Amino acid sequence: MPTKTYGQVCPMARALDVLGERWTVLVVRELLLGPKRFKHLLAALPAIGANRLADRLKALDEAGIVRKGTLPAPAGVPVYELTDDGERLREPLIALGLWGLDLPMDDRIDPQSARAELIALCLTGTQTKPLESGRRDTLEFHVGDEVFHFQLRHGWFLPRSGPSPSDPDLRIDCDLQTFMELALRSVTPAQAIKQNRVAIRSGTRQLMDELFRVLAYVPRAPLLRRT
Repeated sequence: MPTKTYGQVCPMARALDVLGERWTVLVVRELLLGPKRFKHLLAALPAIGANRLADRLKALDEAGIVRKGTLPAPAGVPVYELTDDGERLREPLIALGLWGLDLPMDDRIDPQSARAELIALCLTGTQTKPLESGRRDTLEFHVGDEVFHFQLRHGWFLPRSGPSPSDPDLRIDCDLQTFMELALRSVTPAQAIKQNRVAIRSGTRQLMDELFRVLAYVPRAPLLRRT
């Protein structure tokens, strides 16, 4: 466990004892998108540096939030992944991201740091009701150089880095600006397709329409509890 502490019984203070070090929450953010190798975490967070990343992962491991694992065959490579306690951070951290969407940006923010999969991660926090629990649809997005996918599991959309491990039900190509506008509802799927800003490589538009209907971001809307 980290040695720094607020020394308070307050559960918020005790949570910050674990998560309050710089970069710690962003390491967890990356693992919310699925297990990652050390080098992939470092590539996603280049300013953290290898030594600090190793320190943060060690602290998260000791706190029971992260563990070392191995990707299934044929990859079989070591990765870091969230534990069950780590997964419990999904909803509060995504809620924090949705709150942050309403904050203004200034010249300290690097626009080149924008990533569609992080927008997708926050967007999943807007789903308020589950779909049919038995569905296992997968929607794969190619956004510029990024590839990520949504898995529909137990009625909820789950974003994951990289290509789908099996043939997706829908494969879409678009650029980052278009994905951002779809996420923020400033353009509809029908408009984006008509303007040739989206290409459906496989599957039907019905799944795309459903995704952006269910994941509906409204600026400064109250955060709703899932029911």
